[in-house]
This record gives sequence, C-alpha cells and structure tokens, in this order.
Amino acid sequence: MGSLSIWHWLILLAVVVVLFGGRGKLSGIMGDAAKGIKEFRNGMRDEEAKPTPPVQAQTLPPETVERERDKA
Repeated sequence: MGSLSIWHWLILLAVVVVLFGGRGKLSGIMGDAAKGIKEFRNGMRDEEAKPTPPVQAQTLPPETVERERDKA
C-alpha cells in the first residue's frame, strides 16, 4: 500500500497533462464552461420574458345562452 503502482502513475500523469499540458488548455475548458452557463441563463431569461398567449374565453353554444336568458 505504501508504493504507487503503474496505474496510479499513469492516472497522475494524465491529470498533470490535462491540467498543465499545452498553452491555455485549462483556461480554454473553463472558458467554454462559462460560456455555456451564460447561454443557459440567457435562454432562461428569454423564456421568462416571452409573453404567454392569452387564454381564449370559452364560448357557449347559442341554445345554452337562450336557456340562461330565459331563467333570468
């Protein structure tokens, strides 16, 4: 348990390469994630700002209106 196996070293190397390998990879990944979050928020804001279509009033058939008028 005290020493690291080859798999531990390979995983550690992969993490180091992803984090520090190349110029700006990590900042590029984080920038893409931030853009995605901003677009999601804008989409939610746009959805809330859209007016909902008005609900149409239910119309009664003419015979029902006549019966209601005769009752009154």
